[in-house]
Amino acid sequence: MASVQNTATVRRYLSPEKITWQTPNASGASIANAARFLLPGNGQADLANQNMCVLKSSATAHPAILFDFGTELHGGLQLVTGMYKSGKPVKLRVRFGESVSEAMSDIEPSKNATNDHAVRDMVVDVPWLGKLEVGNTGFRFVRIDLLDDNAALQLKEVRAIFVYRDLPYLGSFKCSDELLNKIWLTGAYTVHLNMQDYLWDGIKRDRLVWIGDMHPEISTISAVFGYNEVVPHSLDLSRDITPIPQYMNGMVSYSMWWVLIQRDWYQHTGNRTYLQQQAAYLKGLLDHLCKKIDASNSEDLNDGTRFLDWPSSENKPGIHAGLQAMMIMTLKAGADLSKVLKDEATVQQCEAAVARLKKNVPDANGSKQAAALLALADLVPAEKINREILSVGGVKDYSTFYGYYMLQAKAKAGDYQGGLNDIRTYWGAMLKLGATTFWEDFNMDWLPGAARIDTLVQPGQKDIHGDYGAYCYKGFRHSLCHGWASGPTPWLTEHVLGISVVEPGCRVIRVAPHLGDLTFAEGTFPTPYGVVTVKHTRLANGKIQSDIKAPAQVKIIRE
Repeated sequence: MASVQNTATVRRYLSPEKITWQTPNASGASIANAARFLLPGNGQADLANQNMCVLKSSATAHPAILFDFGTELHGGLQLVTGMYKSGKPVKLRVRFGESVSEAMSDIEPSKNATNDHAVRDMVVDVPWLGKLEVGNTGFRFVRIDLLDDNAALQLKEVRAIFVYRDLPYLGSFKCSDELLNKIWLTGAYTVHLNMQDYLWDGIKRDRLVWIGDMHPEISTISAVFGYNEVVPHSLDLSRDITPIPQYMNGMVSYSMWWVLIQRDWYQHTGNRTYLQQQAAYLKGLLDHLCKKIDASNSEDLNDGTRFLDWPSSENKPGIHAGLQAMMIMTLKAGADLSKVLKDEATVQQCEAAVARLKKNVPDANGSKQAAALLALADLVPAEKINREILSVGGVKDYSTFYGYYMLQAKAKAGDYQGGLNDIRTYWGAMLKLGATTFWEDFNMDWLPGAARIDTLVQPGQKDIHGDYGAYCYKGFRHSLCHGWASGPTPWLTEHVLGISVVEPGCRVIRVAPHLGDLTFAEGTFPTPYGVVTVKHTRLANGKIQSDIKAPAQVKIIRE
């Protein structure tokens, strides 16, 4: 028998929530009874042939219809047909889109609509009296066009095939601000969709395991789902395909993120057996990094791609500052893990390297990305970084990936209210544009005159999807479901609910809430022993009353 690979995902079928657009019944093309697609279906063709939608074309006019499934999904499309007269297959063009404008686009260079990584624009033969399932991508909208001339197609159902891991949301967050509640849940859902057989960066593009992208994603997974096999599965894949001295994904920072993720994952799970499996690779990688320091105590990571995130990629001094900080963060984490592994030689090697690196404090060169890392690495006081760089211009120059670390640096500076304000402004702006998941990148400069992603772009409006983006995500190639953008979810859990893990395996948890302008905040946090429940209420005298429940194995430290 051939080898069999099981999948952790399930399939569900969803009818569209609405029809956003269809061609008018004119010039020989027509669509009758399209509303029937909004009804529940069963995925089965039948001989009754009742209540069909009929699409008719002429020699010169061809009907088309655009469906909105209400939220971003990963998967494909199911088409169920009836008994139309010709009895032969009919050609349809199927276009998936994360926005209305992407679903309405052609594969052409002006707005960079592509079939990269996942085919989202295709021509298919639909069987007579049968069923066809097509597509494997990220989408919310689907447009179908009848291509054959002088044809009459009877369609019974057009349903989304939703492919995802059927997981309970063990973690939760609710507060007095409904916008923050929605942002927390949107970040959680964004990562949930990317938890496929491996942990991806995006469900349309790239659908790959990018280790740097995984750090915010794993922070979200720890806050929402707790342990999930997709994390070690993806970490091990990257390890196994990246022999030292190569860097994961070719980027020097991404191998460092692997170490930081291992530290965070061990802190949450307390799984020494899994950590032991990383010992040899971890030791080799830390040894390599410790040797990448020059005579001036500066990081010397010039044998791979020097990268923090895309918006900062042209600021070379900023990248250097960020990598200097990341080296310190990584080697500290490496020393912590090596202590657990009882590898004292590596502990000493890492600590000596950190002491050297701390003697050289580079300037962030105006980069909020680098500035955040300098604060988190204790190279520059967080209060100074927040005052002089992070808070300048509000969320100007924020990015969806490194926005998480900017928020973390603001929290370290004690500016919890500033963090809440920035989350509302930056991530809230995506929701106001119709987002149901968070995007690969977003810039507040894109807002003036922009149409929502769930509407047709009108004359004089900007297409927020097709008209913007840069680097590898220009125009419609831009992913509108990118896990690295989920930072507000773990940030709100850690800093507003105040939940942080003090000892590996969540054996000790600190609860130190920071409500800012909120009147209450409550939620849950998954641990290996069960769920911790907290509720914080601001009393009339301004003090915070906290009610906390935890499994017997989890010690709570209140602050």
